[in-house]
Amino acid sequence: MSQYVFEPAPQASVAIAGSDARFPVRRVFCVGRNYAAHAREMGSNPDREPPFFFMKPADAVVAAAGTLPYPPLTSDLHHEIELVVAIGQGGAGIDSGDALKHVWGYGVGVDLTRRDLQQEAKDTRRPWDWGKAFDASAPCGPLRPALQIGHPASGRIWLDVNGAPRQHGDLDELIWPVADLIVEISRSVRLEAGDLIFTGTPAGVGALQPGDKIAGGVVGVGEIAFTIGARPAAR
Repeated sequence: MSQYVFEPAPQASVAIAGSDARFPVRRVFCVGRNYAAHAREMGSNPDREPPFFFMKPADAVVAAAGTLPYPPLTSDLHHEIELVVAIGQGGAGIDSGDALKHVWGYGVGVDLTRRDLQQEAKDTRRPWDWGKAFDASAPCGPLRPALQIGHPASGRIWLDVNGAPRQHGDLDELIWPVADLIVEISRSVRLEAGDLIFTGTPAGVGALQPGDKIAGGVVGVGEIAFTIGARPAAR
């Protein structure tokens, strides 16, 4: 048995709807600008160019419930509602016809973004990590197995803040659907069971303030609701 110099951190995991079991998280892949309207609002061309990806650490995944912390170093925290894909079977160089066989299930998540830090990174041509990969930046609702709900290719995706609509779209507006994303990721790295893919967000992203109440969902997949906590004390 391996011995460690200190106790390892707990395994990051996501709840499974209707079960006491949990889905262990290995890696978190996120795709940028995968809805045409969102690409336009971010000042980009929505033509179907090869997708680009960034990552979040596994322990950035937390339950999309209760009160989540307002992160430090930002005054411009943004919401991005997304369909989340949970990989249950690994593979590399996956063919498009086999891609969905690698999916264990689906959930609803939010890619929280320190937009000011992300913009600074863009302006200086530096990595996005500080804008995207901070603590609790990937809240995710309970997963539902594909064996129960199938593979959603259409359906409303939405997010409200304090009861007011902010984001809305349909999964059929994805520039790169789920199967295509699996193919593209597996061309570069080997996907493994436990990997999550945040598939992109529709238009309407915007800033969150302490105390804001967020509700969102994907029809046929699930709904989430949480509150943004107070700003951290100055250090």
